[in-house]
Amino acid sequence: MAENKTQPTTENVDAFLAGIKPPRRRAQGEALKAIFDDVTGWQACMWGPSIVGYGRYDYTYDSGRTGSFLATGFSPRKAALSIYIMPGYQDYGEILDRLGPHKLGKACLYVSRLNAVNHDVLAELIQTGLRDLGERWPVHPH
Repeated sequence: MAENKTQPTTENVDAFLAGIKPPRRRAQGEALKAIFDDVTGWQACMWGPSIVGYGRYDYTYDSGRTGSFLATGFSPRKAALSIYIMPGYQDYGEILDRLGPHKLGKACLYVSRLNAVNHDVLAELIQTGLRDLGERWPVHPH
């Protein structure tokens, strides 16, 4: 079976964030790192060239496919901040209603401006996502 395309790397997270342009997006990435550091208590690790990940989970699908992936994390992309809360958002409507402006993707949340969302609600969302993920798959610090 094919491995996940996105794998952990040895790239330095702080060096990655320091290279983000423009400076506004860099500052938002550094602020997100502080939130994730505080909420998870785990050390950040780069996953692929542009995702700052926290923890990992090991899965086995009904098809028999197995693998590992980051438990939660973010990417300070040019158009928006991509925030990865696994396994999805189907049960998080009440939290998302309190978050502030955002868009949903299949497995991520898009935020254009970090200062426009409620950071306490974002922390709650990260915690809830990790708890829900841990009820389905084994979750470990990376």
